[in-house]
Amino acid sequence: MTNWNVILSIAKTHLLTKIKQTSIAALGVTFGIGSYITLVCFMTGLNTMLDDLMLNQTPHIHVYNEIEPSKKQPVSLYDKFTESFNVVRSIKPKLSQKKIHNALPIIKYLETNKDVRGALPQVKTQIFYVAGSIEIGGNLTGVNPIDEAKLFNMGDYIVEGSAEALQTTDNGILLGIGVANKMSLKVGDRVQISPINGGVFPLKIVGFYQSGVADLDAIQSFTAIKTVQRILGEAKNYITDINVKLYDIEYAIPLAKKIEKQFNLKAVDIKSANAQFDTGTTIRNLITYAVSITLLIVAGFGIYNILNMLIYEKMNDIAILKATGFSGKDVQLIFMSQAIIIGFVGGVLGLIVGFGLTSFISTIPFETEALPTVETYPINMDPKFFVIGFSFAMVSTCLAGYLPAKKAKKIDPVKIIRGQ
Repeated sequence: MTNWNVILSIAKTHLLTKIKQTSIAALGVTFGIGSYITLVCFMTGLNTMLDDLMLNQTPHIHVYNEIEPSKKQPVSLYDKFTESFNVVRSIKPKLSQKKIHNALPIIKYLETNKDVRGALPQVKTQIFYVAGSIEIGGNLTGVNPIDEAKLFNMGDYIVEGSAEALQTTDNGILLGIGVANKMSLKVGDRVQISPINGGVFPLKIVGFYQSGVADLDAIQSFTAIKTVQRILGEAKNYITDINVKLYDIEYAIPLAKKIEKQFNLKAVDIKSANAQFDTGTTIRNLITYAVSITLLIVAGFGIYNILNMLIYEKMNDIAILKATGFSGKDVQLIFMSQAIIIGFVGGVLGLIVGFGLTSFISTIPFETEALPTVETYPINMDPKFFVIGFSFAMVSTCLAGYLPAKKAKKIDPVKIIRGQ
């Protein structure tokens, strides 16, 4: 029967008598795990920030009426030419309205779907910002500000003012920061806008919007849906777009296809709309995890080398242990115990170092005009990274200790003693 008290006591003695090698082995684990945690938390934090910058503003499914040419031309409807090869040049788009027919019932129907977190109406129109004799082209989007802030994090991109102010202010506008800079406007001023069908409407500026995309901020502004409907002279059921947010983004593609087929509307899923960006995110994540795993493997080899050297230095001790009645299995357990102790101590210290470094990085100022709401470097302090790091420390030290321990188990004490 294995006497664990004796085995652990001998393992402890070996580690303490060679405290320098033990410390180096433990520090190898510590810095390997600490570096892994710091790198993966920092890189995934940056990746998440970049993803959010793009994807927070993009609905999982965008539903609208697309202007497109008629699939069937008049010549194809004429029975005489059904068997003929017809060529039609200069096809013009068919006359269609931007308004989504029965938009409000469609929204209610979508919200009954268990996969849908929310479906929000929008009214989009092209306008001119009027400043004296100057007219600047732009886009005006009518939204439900509170719902947009809740589902699409609109508040993260409001650098002055709030979504609540836009909701409660009659004829209020959330002006793109680029437009505001061009026209030297500030919160509380009034800006005149003119829709493409004519007329001039003064709106009160309740805040500024900055998405981080300069070209978008130079033309885009937001107001309440009822305000845009009033400017366009349309009824309360006039809706041009529906933005759908899902609980799981993976359901976007099948649900978009279903919406297109069911309602004869154009439905673009987020994966199709951002295919290139999604590919970039995947590559960045692969690089992050590849570098992180490399760090862990290097730490594992360092542990193996140190334990291997430790066994060579302890040849006499191994011979004495076997000569006094310890079995090969007992010797193996002694050195495996040493590896586990080194892995545990190094792993715990690695977690502390990783947590400390990531906490420090999260306090470093990160200032950029493109991301005004981001004040410090982003960190993704996901607990699973700490669990993975500690688990790898234990597994790698066990594997690194197994081969040297197996070698110690097979050592013939007679040969060692004769050699002395």
